[in-house]
Amino acid sequence: MRLVAEDGTQLGVLKKHDALSKAMELGLDLVEVSPDTDPPVCRLLNYGKYKYKLSKKSHQKSRVVQLKEIRVRPKIGAHDLQTKIKNARKFLARKDRVLVNMMFRGRERAHRDMAKEIFDEIIRSLEDIAKVESQAKSTGRSMGIILTPKV
Repeated sequence: MRLVAEDGTQLGVLKKHDALSKAMELGLDLVEVSPDTDPPVCRLLNYGKYKYKLSKKSHQKSRVVQLKEIRVRPKIGAHDLQTKIKNARKFLARKDRVLVNMMFRGRERAHRDMAKEIFDEIIRSLEDIAKVESQAKSTGRSMGIILTPKV
């Protein structure tokens, strides 16, 4: 079998017994990397450390992007709007998408232009860390936009 050291250097073609004794001498494990080749390729490495690194790498990639919702009204106060923007900024910093949803009641539905102004202010305030994924869509008594973090 062809033997490869822990740092990647070739140790040559050895018999199985010699490769095992070399692994024991160095305090490492003998791992078969490519059994289908002629001769088969084996590597000297610390298998426990290798498995630990693989598990750590898989845990780092498992972050799920969520869609967070922020609800506003057409007659929202300036300070309340700034609080909503601050929360949206926090969600975007965590790499989550943000749905800004505006709810209308009664005669507020006739003033959809107020919603556009509020959405424009939100977009302007968050343009440094967010981009608009979908423009304002009206669905019955609500209207919403989706913001995604800039990469």
